[in-house]
Amino acid sequence: MGVVHHSNYICYYEEARSAFMRHIGTSYADMEARGVVMPILHVESDYRRSAYYDDELTVRISVSDVPKARFITNYEVFNSKGESLNTGSTTLGFLRKDNMRPCRAPQWFVDLLIANGLESDN
Repeated sequence: MGVVHHSNYICYYEEARSAFMRHIGTSYADMEARGVVMPILHVESDYRRSAYYDDELTVRISVSDVPKARFITNYEVFNSKGESLNTGSTTLGFLRKDNMRPCRAPQWFVDLLIANGLESDN
């Protein structure tokens, strides 16, 4: 059919999150090196229009709240015509790498988000 399979949108979200992390000055590798892992806890994805093979897509990511114990990101996927194809969100948790127990968002990560324009409610 030439239509992008629905499961690929989750990969687009992940790539957008990775690019976002690099943009604010860190990476998943850096997070793990500092002793924290971020597993996916929840994914939502709403499909509006189909993307087709060889379409050039843009994924916009936004973060509305400074994370405490969960990191929620929102996405919108557009085609080259600027048409909205998909919206979604992911919720990631924070776990200590040494014991895989939940922890709060590292303060250095929160500070990076705030330094890049996310407003804190504290």
